[in-house]
Amino acid sequence: MASTQYNFPPQKQDTQPGKEYLMNPPPQYNNPQYKPSNKLQVNGKIAIVTGGDSGIGRAVSNLFSLEGATVIFTYVKGQEDIDARDTLEIIRKAKTKDAKDPMAIPVDLGYEENCKKVVNQVVNAYGHIDILVNNAAEQYESDSLEEIDEARLERVFRTNIFSHFFMTKHALKHMKEGSSIINTASVNAYKGHATLVDYTSTKGAVVGFTRALALQLVTKGIRVNGVAPGPIWTPLIVASSTEEEITRFGSDVAMKRAGQPIEVAPSYVFLASNQCSSYVTGQVLHPNGGSIVNA
Repeated sequence: MASTQYNFPPQKQDTQPGKEYLMNPPPQYNNPQYKPSNKLQVNGKIAIVTGGDSGIGRAVSNLFSLEGATVIFTYVKGQEDIDARDTLEIIRKAKTKDAKDPMAIPVDLGYEENCKKVVNQVVNAYGHIDILVNNAAEQYESDSLEEIDEARLERVFRTNIFSHFFMTKHALKHMKEGSSIINTASVNAYKGHATLVDYTSTKGAVVGFTRALALQLVTKGIRVNGVAPGPIWTPLIVASSTEEEITRFGSDVAMKRAGQPIEVAPSYVFLASNQCSSYVTGQVLHPNGGSIVNA
């Protein structure tokens, strides 16, 4: 059962990416009441989850494994090693007997050559790709545009949207009819966020990318969708928010609380599974605690 905790204790991580193992309380990546039903077991689905070492990515990797997929996730070497190790162990325990061993790949996805190497490594090991989850992201708070210099703007765009383009561009060479691409957007793409202008801009780009690519790939039988989470308790939050913001994080949505990664991950399972969403493409799901976005 997901937590109904309304307030988090003050905490702050001074570097990005944030570390899940340092968070109090730790994000919930699993729900004992979740009942897998082999939604991703058909023909041995191979899934890549970028930024899969923690937060939403960890929860998605776990559920994909429970549903029968072989999961490969990426992480930032040197900064997310502990979280990546923990996630690899989690999905090893979750995987079904027919799935292949999971893999964790350290990489900076902001550059095309690196994305190409990830795809080639996966294909060399597993032969093909069926599901691509573009989830890696970073964010920084700023009260003014003057605080956002060119280097930071480029860094945020490289991680949050360039990686979507490059990973998808190279993965598509190894995806066939029935494959699924899922992009992580944000409620901020629809509502805006005064102190996350660059991050919000990238998430708006993710929505546009999802809609356009869905139309481009529909004749190939490859579905493209997105998920736009609301306030979710992940390392991204503790690495980019003040201690005061942490204590009231999520309190401004209708449910008056932040969500947990496990409350978002089933949306990805739904979109990845042709049993569930064969008639869904170009759409965005909104697990956001009750924010009405009308889009």
